[in-house]
Amino acid sequence: MLSELHPKIVSIIHSNAEVSLRLQQICDLLQESVPYYDWVGFYFKNGNKEELKLGPYTGAPTDHTIIPFGKGICGQVALSNENFVVPDVKAQDNYIACSINVKAEIVVPLFVNGENIGQIDIDSNTPDPFTQEDERFLEFINKEVAKIL
Repeated sequence: MLSELHPKIVSIIHSNAEVSLRLQQICDLLQESVPYYDWVGFYFKNGNKEELKLGPYTGAPTDHTIIPFGKGICGQVALSNENFVVPDVKAQDNYIACSINVKAEIVVPLFVNGENIGQIDIDSNTPDPFTQEDERFLEFINKEVAKIL
């Protein structure tokens, strides 16, 4: 199912819209197309600061517009440079709750020229929905996004 979205992602990436609009369109497409993607957003390194800043997203508003490196799942990915799949957010000590409805989260780092400059973050209200297919799909998206950053 996720692979069916590849051509749509590529089409968005290669459009002439502003980069932020293209990222927003990707967020919107994912949330509308994947039933268990309830919140989809991009976080980016905030200049030279050891923190992430929220970029385009789709879903419920969040207070977490700035996340220090190391804090929460996103902050941990900023340091580890590795995908982080959380099947049950209640089982995570270092989890920042965005909504009481969120049951699971997946965060995949976004690399440009080998440097971790951000990530795609997805929250799900469905317990343990993410598979290796989701990881590969989000890695594909980030490789495409890296071409326009």
